[in-house]
Amino acid sequence: MKRRTAREKALQALFQVEVSQIDPKEALEHVLEDKKSDDFLEELLFGTIEHKEDIDSFISLNLENWKLERLGNVDRVILSLAAFELKYMEDIPSNVSIDEAIELAKMFGDDDSSKFINAVLSKMKKQIS
Repeated sequence: MKRRTAREKALQALFQVEVSQIDPKEALEHVLEDKKSDDFLEELLFGTIEHKEDIDSFISLNLENWKLERLGNVDRVILSLAAFELKYMEDIPSNVSIDEAIELAKMFGDDDSSKFINAVLSKMKKQIS
């Protein structure tokens, strides 16, 4: 599975977990549609869930004039996924994580999502560097 596809599937599964409160393994089965899973996909999904509190705090610190709870579900999940990559997956260049998150925002978010995601993640990147 390509990493971009894994990110899309992780986003879809995280969205289901967040919105529908279903078990992450069940969400993973739904998004895979009988296809084989992937180590990268599982690391993204379960890692983001495992570090949720830390990730939420990190996102909140980097929001200007917004509260985490006010963010749209899609934007919040994309930020969570990308924040996990930035903080915990050191083998992935931060620019790649940000670019991939922007692409996810263009595909799944609204018209302003990609600019918003870019701004927040760029701020996060400066804190990590």
